Amino acid sequence: MKALAIASALAVVPLVAVAATPAPYPAVKAKPAAASSKVTIAMPGDLSFQFKPGAGSQVAATYCLTCHSSAYVSTQPPLDKAHWAAEVTKMRKAYGAAIPDKDAETIVDYLTATYGKS
Repeated sequence: MKALAIASALAVVPLVAVAATPAPYPAVKAKPAAASSKVTIAMPGDLSFQFKPGAGSQVAATYCLTCHSSAYVSTQPPLDKAHWAAEVTKMRKAYGAAIPDKDAETIVDYLTATYGKS
């Protein structure tokens, strides 16, 4: 009975989380990049392979690699055309990928032919 009374008393006490205020970062002056400098970013999975060659691979690279690595595509299970179309639609509608209709069709055809079910 005593344990029940203690548990009941604890259930009424509200818990409050206290967050520490982060220290502000010191101001850093950015140096302007030289006109001829080039910045390259290697995304995970892109170090040893790219999209497989095929009709539409450049269009797929142009739009798909804007958001994720080629590994994201190449590690998917083989999908049929309807499923690849659904994936491309999801990227456009849910994630805002700016893929024009004609290029979306090219990407679906490329993914189906290159990474699809045979």
